[in-house]
Amino acid sequence: MNENAMQHIEDHIPELADAAIKQAYWSALASGSSVLECSDGIMYEVSPDGSKREIKKVKTPLTVTLGQRLELP
Repeated sequence: MNENAMQHIEDHIPELADAAIKQAYWSALASGSSVLECSDGIMYEVSPDGSKREIKKVKTPLTVTLGQRLELP
């Protein structure tokens, strides 16, 4: 694999990761498992039938833009 091909693949990592997460979410629900989801500062357990159960309140998510770099402590 040449440098251009590797760069092309690396440029699409965010899109591929997003697609993989969505696939895992729906696969888990389709198999009868529950999943965790955060919305409006609350973590929910989502069941395959679509019902939601509040688990706990969570901190406001950090908003980042594509390509932004952050330093974690």
